[in-house]
Amino acid sequence: MASPRLETYCCPNRDAATQLVMNFQPEVFCGVCIGSASISLLLTILQLLPKKGQSPRKMPKASSSSTILLLISICDILGGLGMIFRSSVWLGFPGFIANISVVNGTDVWPSTFCVGSAMWIQLLYSAGFWWLFCYAVDSYLVVRRSAGLSTIVLYHMMTWGLAVMLCVEGIALLYYPSLSSCENGLEHAIPHYITTYAPLLLVLVANPILFRRTVSAVASLLKGRQGIYTENERRLGTEIQMRFFKIMLVFVICWSSNIINETLLFYLEMQPDINEMPLKNIRSAALITWIIMGVLNPMQGFLFTLAFYGWTGWRVDLKWRKREIPWESMSSSTAGENAYPSPVNYQSNIHDSKKISPTDSQQTDEAISMLSEGNTSSDERLTRSSPIYQGW
Repeated sequence: MASPRLETYCCPNRDAATQLVMNFQPEVFCGVCIGSASISLLLTILQLLPKKGQSPRKMPKASSSSTILLLISICDILGGLGMIFRSSVWLGFPGFIANISVVNGTDVWPSTFCVGSAMWIQLLYSAGFWWLFCYAVDSYLVVRRSAGLSTIVLYHMMTWGLAVMLCVEGIALLYYPSLSSCENGLEHAIPHYITTYAPLLLVLVANPILFRRTVSAVASLLKGRQGIYTENERRLGTEIQMRFFKIMLVFVICWSSNIINETLLFYLEMQPDINEMPLKNIRSAALITWIIMGVLNPMQGFLFTLAFYGWTGWRVDLKWRKREIPWESMSSSTAGENAYPSPVNYQSNIHDSKKISPTDSQQTDEAISMLSEGNTSSDERLTRSSPIYQGW
């Protein structure tokens, strides 16, 4: 699981709350993390592999949104691998891990492993949070026709730059001036927790706002495409809204336990003695949410692929052939066949002032298709209802 407590545990003089959760059934906890991360890793890769019976999808160019979705899955996969490696070492070499608690010890490798593995997990999941924020921004910009593949470079700079900067800054403040003297007060720990949870809270607050504005903009685009709002347009808008809802639902399910657990542990840290009887229920709640974190955090990768693409099936096609990857969308199956499309056939009840050019309509279809990529029924319905399609 991904928690700033992993880095705090690397301090020999760690606080009592961190000691409480990290020493609670460590074998069971590591086993839970390995099991959950392994299942999520296998199912995520299965979701992304090409499937038998799927026809190659043609698209003039890849969209920035599809690239971002792939990068989110890659961050989850690499973060899950870090969890598996870290928990496996903890289970397989308990004597090696026990040296972390030794103050002024001569063996630096246990502490190096502890810090390195914790930073790897935190960095990858923080980058995933930033990519998810970029997806919300890109979705809104795509509808406004202000985004494209050129903006992916800016997303890379923002995501990896902020993820590395916050991770290094938080670790440096936590371990200052040395690993043996960290956690000598909350002034060391609080900046570290802020840098860890800042991108998570940003997604929780900003993404719903951006998604809501994107859905409103999609409705305006669909109405303006032909001047009317048919059942097909209404259904497509609902599917895009449901997709955004599923993404946020998965995020809340996987990370709300972290916020609850951290709140409980900070409350325990404020108490003179966390072992007092009145605090028993709080200690129990903190331990329960700690185990829940070990289950839900690694499962984010697989659950996100379900929210992005739906269930893609079991029949994997391992034969190499030139084809589009399954997470790419298509705006029109015949977009590149006719260099000079025939005039658009508008319905008789639409006024001339509401007519739009084939180029604008195609840009609208491409923008909406990027938001509904991975949903074959949406792509087919969008193509059939498009004015350009009707004119071909």
